Amino acid sequence: MREVLDELMTWWDAGETIGVGTVVATFRSAPRPPGASMLVGPDGSAVGSVSGGCVEGAVYDLATEVVGDGAPVLQRYGVSDDDAFAVGLTCGGILDVFVEQVSQQTFPQLGELAADVRAGRPVALATVIEHPDPSRVGRRLLVRPDDADGPPQEGSLGSERADAAVHDDVLGLLASGTDATLTYGPDGERRGEGMRVFVWAFAPQPRLLVFGAIDFAAAVAKVGGFLGYDVTVCDARPVFATASRFPAADRVVVDWPHRYLAAEQEAGRIDQRTVITVLTHDPKFDVPLLEVALRLPEVAYVGAMGSRRTHEDRLERLQEIGLTAEELGRLSSPIGLDLGARTPEETAISIAAEVIAGRWGGSGERLGRLDGRIHG
Repeated sequence: MREVLDELMTWWDAGETIGVGTVVATFRSAPRPPGASMLVGPDGSAVGSVSGGCVEGAVYDLATEVVGDGAPVLQRYGVSDDDAFAVGLTCGGILDVFVEQVSQQTFPQLGELAADVRAGRPVALATVIEHPDPSRVGRRLLVRPDDADGPPQEGSLGSERADAAVHDDVLGLLASGTDATLTYGPDGERRGEGMRVFVWAFAPQPRLLVFGAIDFAAAVAKVGGFLGYDVTVCDARPVFATASRFPAADRVVVDWPHRYLAAEQEAGRIDQRTVITVLTHDPKFDVPLLEVALRLPEVAYVGAMGSRRTHEDRLERLQEIGLTAEELGRLSSPIGLDLGARTPEETAISIAAEVIAGRWGGSGERLGRLDGRIHG
């Protein structure tokens, strides 16, 4: 929903009714992940995508019907190859799409949700997408962390027991920034089925920390922003660490890299989604920095630039200061995948490719050489 939120809010603020289709589950080679949304506006326009073009026409027609009669629908596309071809889902994947009507009357908390998302405050939205009682389908619960400024929850899924069970699970998804469909008994029972709840977890943007104010850093910052990261470039040299040299970065910091990273960790601004790239390839900067980075409790990725010789020298220095084999095993160095990259931009793509592969468990091999499904 995040990618269509601005358009959704424009219509919602104007008092209009919008049809919203959202991918809530995928099977086999589905082209878009859970959480991908498509809007059908009051003017008949379509915004966003649930399948990269495969089933948009069918979802558009269904959303138009839902706007007309108000009853939400959970629809599966691609149950068989024939069905897939009929709606254009030629990849052979399967999508569950929840289609609902959104307006100020049906979703009064949307304004507060949008304000939290835009401000970078963590918030989650849980929606009942399947239930034996049709009146509970489409019920929503807004959930915030216990230490948030706003109320910990707003709305209801239909009962206090269901709200309590879902609230606890949603906090876990929110901590990791993961969208998911959860299954419970009809009244929130932990064991059982009948109620399915889809959760959008609007965690703050994951962070990309780029250490070393070099030309490669500018390219990495640009690619990182494109991938949705909040990007920081940090270097101890003020003549190089300037906003004008890194226009794609959200912030440019002049500080010793290891000191800045330690302070960010102490302030609680480093988590399991944080990506750390060390581009300095200078021992006086990268060794103390990597000592901090590789001892962090958990981050998504730590990569360091340098030649094979630089890498071997770096490992020896890190071993000398006491890093263990397990800690050193977390280091991706030399950084990036083997794409034959030469330019800063090409190198940035190779680094991004390694980060993406690590996030989703990809092999980095050519798809044409692999068997099995393309999308996990």
